[in-house]
Amino acid sequence: MHDGTDRQNVSRRSLLRASAGAASLSSVGSVRGAGDDSGRRDVRAFDRECPEATLEPGMTDCDGTTTEGCADDHPATTELRSAVGETLDRRYPDVGSLIDAGFVPYFDALDGGDDGWSHWLSPDFIGGDAVLEPERPESVLVDNDSWRSMGVMFIATAGGDPVDPPPVYDEGGSDGRCSPWHAHVGVPSRFGWWYYRQAYERDFAAGTLEVPCRTPCMLHIWTVDHPESVYAHDAPPAEYRDLSPADDPGFRTDAVPGEDELGWDVLPDDLVPERTPDDLLTRPFGVGSDR
Repeated sequence: MHDGTDRQNVSRRSLLRASAGAASLSSVGSVRGAGDDSGRRDVRAFDRECPEATLEPGMTDCDGTTTEGCADDHPATTELRSAVGETLDRRYPDVGSLIDAGFVPYFDALDGGDDGWSHWLSPDFIGGDAVLEPERPESVLVDNDSWRSMGVMFIATAGGDPVDPPPVYDEGGSDGRCSPWHAHVGVPSRFGWWYYRQAYERDFAAGTLEVPCRTPCMLHIWTVDHPESVYAHDAPPAEYRDLSPADDPGFRTDAVPGEDELGWDVLPDDLVPERTPDDLLTRPFGVGSDR
């Protein structure tokens, strides 16, 4: 089917036809919780070809990247953050505007909670060739309480395929270079990237997608104050999110920004895939089952 931008979208039922992909998720569900509590667990039964893999959330630096030269007050950082903030204010201030622009939601399922924020991804920008362009953020980060945008996540892809990311700035030497890109090797984020591709990419029905060993390289830019860094991976604590609730949801719902938490249950039916992440892990594959 097609939307108003003439972009081909995936049928909401196409996810059910990915039998091999579903089998991959059966493996995710069956090994979740296996091993000890050391943070890195034995994932050999699930990831024989992925030596970096962890069942818990885990990240790794992308090749050639470094944070040693990164500073929040560096002119290149302030310029990038200002440009991102302008883009969010002008084009993507809230969930309603993101929906109108073709962004699709992902609410984390495997990491035990998302701390009240969500990722909204643009298939058009992920499928394009631009990288680290404030006008074309591959993902917008949303506060689930106010329903307001509070940052972006750039994803280093070209035509949907991972590419080597550019630095934010490079003044020579590690202490003058800022390239804070990271990839995820833990099952939660790898599953998230798999889920996005299965549920939303236009070429979904062309073949089976396996859970990748790592995600593409990613970089956060927070437009609200953050106690760690503009580039921090985790969202700022709730007390730093001084955001007034969205004036209007931007779509038909009984939920109210600032009173009801943003989630799958408040979105329009045509924006919710036939299988949400939690559904895939509990029905019919059964997290904790003997399968």
